[in-house]
Amino acid sequence: MKILIFFMSVSFLASCVSLNPSLDGARQTETTPVAIRRKIKDVDYRNFDDEKFLKKRIAVLPFIDLHPEQRPETATQNARDAFIIELNRAEKFIVLNSDQMTVNPEKYFKNNEYNLKKMAEDSRKSGITAIMEGQILDVRLKKKADQIGIVRNLNATYEVVIRLRIQNIRTGMEVFHTVKTVTLEEKNTRIGERVSEDQLFTKNPELVEILIKDAFLDFAQQIQASMSEVSWEGRIAAIKGDKIYVNVGKATGVQVGDLLKVVEDSSEVYDPEMGYNLGKISGKTKGTLEIISYFGNDGAVAVVHSGAGFKESDRVEMFQ
Repeated sequence: MKILIFFMSVSFLASCVSLNPSLDGARQTETTPVAIRRKIKDVDYRNFDDEKFLKKRIAVLPFIDLHPEQRPETATQNARDAFIIELNRAEKFIVLNSDQMTVNPEKYFKNNEYNLKKMAEDSRKSGITAIMEGQILDVRLKKKADQIGIVRNLNATYEVVIRLRIQNIRTGMEVFHTVKTVTLEEKNTRIGERVSEDQLFTKNPELVEILIKDAFLDFAQQIQASMSEVSWEGRIAAIKGDKIYVNVGKATGVQVGDLLKVVEDSSEVYDPEMGYNLGKISGKTKGTLEIISYFGNDGAVAVVHSGAGFKESDRVEMFQ
């Protein structure tokens, strides 16, 4: 009897094994049920991008309108202000009005564009990492519905042709330069009189603002991609006793306890035999600073962590 019970137990255990496929991928029989799928959720807290929380400062110059007679100047200005506000909402950068620059953009304006290279050279100690120029090449009403009647519906398709350039302050190199034609549709717009295209834009400045702002915002992803080529940096603003004040702070992503590397500016290598500059070489590292607190709108207070010989206007980078 005991032997019979033993064999029955072994048979039962064998059947249990056959009904549960092994985890090593053994072939299932026709009577084998589907294996239970295991779900594993891993949360990786490692920071693979040390700069993802660091915001770079971009100065947006006054928009250039190639046809200012076709639309109110205030419409272009308001479109630029709205563009800056929308870019800042993305929290990828700190987008500044050119009024906050240390140079006057008007001095660099000639032939309907800014001399971005010269402006970048003169702005290297400003704490701004890039300059953005927007140019409005054309705003036109591509097609519209029948305008017969005093009050009627108008289905309009607008084309906005714009150009955007971005200049890297430190390197003086252009990192983005693209002309884009953006098509925007507006349906069921009521107008009460027969108007020409020029009159439509003149009498509806708020429409021009929306069209220009939305067209430039279409560059948003490309702006983000091009700015990945621009390194995050700041400058030593002042040195008082054992405290060193830098022009990057909490708003730009600097945290108390962070280490900043102090680096001299790069310098040109001139070949007298060839008669021109061969290129730039990186400046030497002087040491590191440790952030201990903040000051002002976006500044930080640091103390020497290592090295010596720091001076005002020295460049700082995040230590990695």
